Amino acid sequence: PLTSVYSGVAKRGRCLQQKNQLPCQHILVYLQGQTTGIDSAEISHKFLQAGVGLNHETQQDIIRFLLLTFRSAGQRNISADELVSKLEEGSLKWSKASLQVLHRLWSEQGAAVHAQQEVQAALRISQVVDVQWRLGMAVSSDICRSLNSPYVTLLLKIAEPSGLICQKSFEMSVPQFQNFHKQFKEMAALMETV
Repeated sequence: PLTSVYSGVAKRGRCLQQKNQLPCQHILVYLQGQTTGIDSAEISHKFLQAGVGLNHETQQDIIRFLLLTFRSAGQRNISADELVSKLEEGSLKWSKASLQVLHRLWSEQGAAVHAQQEVQAALRISQVVDVQWRLGMAVSSDICRSLNSPYVTLLLKIAEPSGLICQKSFEMSVPQFQNFHKQFKEMAALMETV
């Protein structure tokens, strides 16, 4: 089903024209480890600029299909000719222009994607993308009328190995936060020695 969705868009000749290369370029840059995630809002904006009106669900299907296709090709280290051949076998609806763009992009960037896929396979860890914090004061609770206890709330944005960005939040007392801060200072000092 994803192949037919993407093929229909590609067949119209507006999605994978050489001047646009949407969303292939974003996905290849991500798979090479040059970005921490895939910004679907930016891809959506570029689709609109290119005159391709797609609903959000269809865009997500296209992104997932290309991500899976390029990631699999990188893991298997297949050539551009093999990639195009496999796509042609899977669907007869790919336009020649779309296949030429995919062939050219994979010829140029496939080796870098393969190298990054090998590194990620060895590591498989998430990356912190953003940290936000807020200082608060718990004034009272059901149990205690006069609590007056300060706390720190941390919000971490984390890029998972799959490319999805998730958020984790937690609260700490001031002494817990001070210990947390101390440990980060120790890590920073250790990293400077490397």
